[in-house]
Amino acid sequence: MEILIILVVVGALVFDFINGFHDTANSIATSVSTKALKPRHAILLAAIMNFVGAMTFTGVAKSISKDIVDPFTLENGSVVILAALISAIFWNLLTWYFGIPSSSSHAIIGSIAGAAMASAGFGALNYTGFLKILEALILSPILAFAVGYIVYSIFKVVFKNANLAKTNRNFRYMQIATAALQSYSHGTNDAQKAMGIITMALIANGYLGANADVPFWVQFSCALAMGLGTSVGGWKIIKTVGGKIMKIRPINGVAADLTGAAVIFGATFLHVPVSTTHVISSGILGVGASHRLKGVKWDTAQRMLITWVITLPISAAIAAICFFILDLFF
Repeated sequence: MEILIILVVVGALVFDFINGFHDTANSIATSVSTKALKPRHAILLAAIMNFVGAMTFTGVAKSISKDIVDPFTLENGSVVILAALISAIFWNLLTWYFGIPSSSSHAIIGSIAGAAMASAGFGALNYTGFLKILEALILSPILAFAVGYIVYSIFKVVFKNANLAKTNRNFRYMQIATAALQSYSHGTNDAQKAMGIITMALIANGYLGANADVPFWVQFSCALAMGLGTSVGGWKIIKTVGGKIMKIRPINGVAADLTGAAVIFGATFLHVPVSTTHVISSGILGVGASHRLKGVKWDTAQRMLITWVITLPISAAIAAICFFILDLFF
């Protein structure tokens, strides 16, 4: 049993590390594409702010550890969690390889649900908590699109008579701050998913009580893994988010960054996990639609949307297969 716990902890940290370089693009793609920050500086900034953000909150981790499945009802909880991690890691690496900004959140949540159902049937899910998380995952990109549209509409009115060159220069400086803010918000939500998984495993195996807080060593190690992963960078996805959705200018980038940070912070304070990929990409789409509908590359958006939709069921199916294989050995 101790070996399984160790494998779960290592797997969760690997997932967090991959999540870091898979989702680096989310927080820095706009600032890199407008040359507000050099790629190396942007990645360093994102890594530091991701770490700081991850050390700030634990509410989302508690939701992950209890709201999808009840750890105490899992007869072989460690195998379920390990299968979920293998599935989510596989999907993240596959979509990263093809440069598709899919959702790490969808991958891990779908994987936990799929592995739990493979273990104990449909009754294993905590439907109240699971549906709450699902609603947040669905509504957050819609909200981000709307907020992005509104924010940029306000910018257009406020700066309609401003000197374009001077405005762009000033907004390029502002992008450094908004990229840092968005990286911080990313850390407050995304790193907590791995924290929740490790905590779930510790609860399921009796190492922690039902209402225990996330241990400090779990929070610190997940924050460090996320920060290190971010420092590696994810160039393929940076190209997609930063240039293949729309041509981003500094004023667009600031509007998109503020939108993403606001929606992610809101979710973190409500203790619900959201897909930072969905939120930030949808914010860029909202800004682009407000700027000029024809300027948005809707074919890229369509490809991203398809990936978002299929991630949950595919990751659930992969996790179920992983569970059946692991169950033969443990």
